[in-house]
Amino acid sequence: MKPVPILLVTGFLGAGKTTVVNDLLAHAEGRRIAAVVNDFGAINIDADLVSGAIDGVVSLSNGCICCSLEGDLLRTLAALLRREPRPECIVIETSGVADPAGIVRNLMDPVIWREAPLETVLCVVDASAPVATLEDPLLRSQLRTADVVALSKLDLADADGLARVREAVKTVRPAAVVVDAPHGAVPAAVVFLPDPDRVPTVRKDAGARSRRPTAERFETLSWSSDQPVVLRRFQEAIGRLAPRLVRAKGLFETVEQSGRLMVFQLAGGRATLAPGAAVEAGAKRVRVVFVAEVGVLAAEEIRAIMNRCTEAATE
Repeated sequence: MKPVPILLVTGFLGAGKTTVVNDLLAHAEGRRIAAVVNDFGAINIDADLVSGAIDGVVSLSNGCICCSLEGDLLRTLAALLRREPRPECIVIETSGVADPAGIVRNLMDPVIWREAPLETVLCVVDASAPVATLEDPLLRSQLRTADVVALSKLDLADADGLARVREAVKTVRPAAVVVDAPHGAVPAAVVFLPDPDRVPTVRKDAGARSRRPTAERFETLSWSSDQPVVLRRFQEAIGRLAPRLVRAKGLFETVEQSGRLMVFQLAGGRATLAPGAAVEAGAKRVRVVFVAEVGVLAAEEIRAIMNRCTEAATE
């Protein structure tokens, strides 16, 4: 079965984490999301969505579920992964007084990673709070784990204070993507990485096509190939593109390890590779999705850079 990606939501007490989780569940856009929270009673989903509650699990009519975090997190994850239908994404909301570093270490366990890889760490920051708040050691630790930082309570922040908070966040975590989260709404493109198997490809025979997500600030482009890549060339290509990417995710076969896919992720300036499944008959041997700010990268440029990964295979 396909791995189920995890979105870890962290942030200080009162920052607005639950509001963000509420919005994600209410606007799932067809995704089956399982939310794990310390107190799911704080989740205030529209009553029309709630279809029942059994044994600490609230089922929602849009396919999502919400459960309370009781006992061991890994046991909770194992129970969620056994559910039918299996969730497509798991959102974990941490306590506001928790240092997420320990949770991240647990989720990086190879056994967990195979079934439920940690894909995104989202830190919610109260933009209306004094900038001195970001000097708190716990909040700084939360920020340092983040791939994405969402600024909440924008309606309570003045322009000068908001600018200072943005600058302070980038000082603590330069590699993080900083986005506005009005009323808890976070751009889906930066927290839910697109599935490489589902987005349009950018190829010579298909033309330069891109899929624009709901948020106008970001766009999603992709590249695929019927040929395996040379790993060194792939790493060089991603290195060239990385400074202009917000996120990236892919599945690819290498010349060096034929018949087996690698799982690639780029988040928060960190690139990771992990073993994947066997290559399926008839499937593209390379599928990579790129998320960037609108206009920063052209489909033609991505194609030109990435095509060199497979051209090297025939040299």
